[in-house]
Amino acid sequence: MTLLDTYVPPLQEKDIVIITSKIVSICQGRVVKNDDMIDKYQLIRREADAVIEDEKLKRLGVVLTIKDQILIPNAGIDESNGNGYFILWPKDVHKTATGVWRHLRAKHNLKHLGVIITDSHTTPLRWGTTGMGLAWCGFAALKDYIGRPDIFGRNLRVTKANILDGLAAAAVLTMGEGNEQTPLAVVRDAIFVSFQQRPPTKAEIAGLRISLGDDIFSPMLTKVEWKQTKK
Repeated sequence: MTLLDTYVPPLQEKDIVIITSKIVSICQGRVVKNDDMIDKYQLIRREADAVIEDEKLKRLGVVLTIKDQILIPNAGIDESNGNGYFILWPKDVHKTATGVWRHLRAKHNLKHLGVIITDSHTTPLRWGTTGMGLAWCGFAALKDYIGRPDIFGRNLRVTKANILDGLAAAAVLTMGEGNEQTPLAVVRDAIFVSFQQRPPTKAEIAGLRISLGDDIFSPMLTKVEWKQTKK
């Protein structure tokens, strides 16, 4: 927590602290020396829950994977800004977010505070990366519109606003993807956020995920051969 105490500015009620997952991983020691002794693809398979082996993608240095029920290249392993190391995703990321939330809430004497641990990901058929939330604490990640009327009175059937990833995308854009050296950000005056004085429940964490079979992209996601790397 020393890094947070040093660099996080004085916080206000209903602030949201954004932390890049890379700095969390480095603090946890979740790094592997990138030398000739390490097989990158073996490392990816070890970290992933499922992979698609595609030789064309591998020539680009990419393996399509699922990790923690998130579709992400290379199981989230990053070489950029790694200074000769592979940086893995953090361990126990929700436990970490909760620990940060409790520490900062007590230190700054706050009742309402949000915390998000972020990473970057890609969107199919779109160039460029955007931020997403790997874990959060202190607010509702989704705003449920199901059963609510639209402007013409028609009840919405499946719409949920992803507050978590919307905030993460804005923060990651601000923090940058290159040499900006800005692994922390604070979101303020986000009036659409519903704060909670507790960590997310297991049901709330699970409720953010969609299975392959239920996803609207299931016709594509279920037609490829996913190789399970973990039981």
